[in-house]
Amino acid sequence: MKKRLLQSLLVVLVVFNVAVGVRVYQAVGAQEKDDSGYASIAVFARAMQLVRQDYVDEKKVSYEALTHAAMRGMLGDLDPHSQFMEPRDFKGMQDDTNSRFGGLGVVVSQREGALIIITPMEDTPGFRAGLLPNDQIIKIDGQSTEKMDLSEAINILRGEAGQKVTLTILRPATKEIKDFAMVRENIKVASVKDAKILPAEQGGEFKVGYVRITQFNVPTADDLAKKLDELEKQGMQALVLDLRYNPGGLLNSAVDVAGQFLPPKTLVVSTEGRVQSQDRKYLTADTTKPRPRYPLAILTNTGSASGSEIVAGALKDLNRAILVGETTFGKGSVQSVIQLQDGSAMRLTTAKYYTPSHNVIHEHGVAPTIRATMTPEQERMLMLVRREDSMTEAERKDLASFRDPQLDRAVDALKGVMIYAEKTGKK
Repeated sequence: MKKRLLQSLLVVLVVFNVAVGVRVYQAVGAQEKDDSGYASIAVFARAMQLVRQDYVDEKKVSYEALTHAAMRGMLGDLDPHSQFMEPRDFKGMQDDTNSRFGGLGVVVSQREGALIIITPMEDTPGFRAGLLPNDQIIKIDGQSTEKMDLSEAINILRGEAGQKVTLTILRPATKEIKDFAMVRENIKVASVKDAKILPAEQGGEFKVGYVRITQFNVPTADDLAKKLDELEKQGMQALVLDLRYNPGGLLNSAVDVAGQFLPPKTLVVSTEGRVQSQDRKYLTADTTKPRPRYPLAILTNTGSASGSEIVAGALKDLNRAILVGETTFGKGSVQSVIQLQDGSAMRLTTAKYYTPSHNVIHEHGVAPTIRATMTPEQERMLMLVRREDSMTEAERKDLASFRDPQLDRAVDALKGVMIYAEKTGKK
């Protein structure tokens, strides 16, 4: 009876497999787990062979396509910052670091599978259209981003100048869903902006300078040095350095920016990884022009990431600056870009950043000395201020009574330092 029942079950299973079109391949050999490289590569090679042999769409199973797909999956599974780059992605990254690329000018990331705008770069189509930090891109030209990986989304956002693109945006602060139609441009990013002496109604009897860095690229440190020279000639007594919404950029550029305010050969940041070659110390140059040690405040928020955190963390640890605002993003890992034989490349997380006091930045961020927050509406108004040239008349009226609470708090702190120095004779 039992034997007859087993035979019946086997017949049912065979019929089921045939009915649904399932083809089962039996693995041959020992079933014991072998974690050696050779065994794993053999499994991968066998899987690729079967895909090439039997997958229904022959156009999708070239060796290059399958290998690149496997690389995307392998690196994407490690952490949000490791990434495989097709040859065109790698070239795009090189254009980015030189501040020239075609697209909309938005810095994007993924959080829990959602495509999020970290910040729209200034003087770009995305910025002028009114995109805001934390906006979620749910569609690109009608195509859902739900199952897109980050590199695929970036490829779609980039394109030739003059091409139109529409982003469907979910704005978390208001739950509003809205389409933003834009035209791609060849973008040249100016990383040092708004260098000025603040008006007397803010600085009072003191000449408080202000300068903003939007990201760290090749010319940033030199551009900052020129702006500081100009402000110092105008009699600047203190400085507010605004790093809000700055997503980072080149490590050496961030170190050189910190070097504008520190003595030569001062430790700015160190990196530590699994292998000794990843353990490095980054010092300020020994040829940096010496500057007066005027009081310095740095503005940070949750959009300040990577290079911004290096600068803020170093100047805070070394007692060179007061940090005002919010704890930074917490992106403190090192990605090494390794070019491969076919022109593609890997961006691989190989180490973590540590401040001069050996505080880890990654997933912790840099906490402010003085905490000052902004409401979503105040953040929206701040972004309006930064795109003043493209504002509507109604938006200009909205801004009439706006005051930047974080900037005001930083200026108050600097004035307090200078008043104390005057009374005590300390500098």
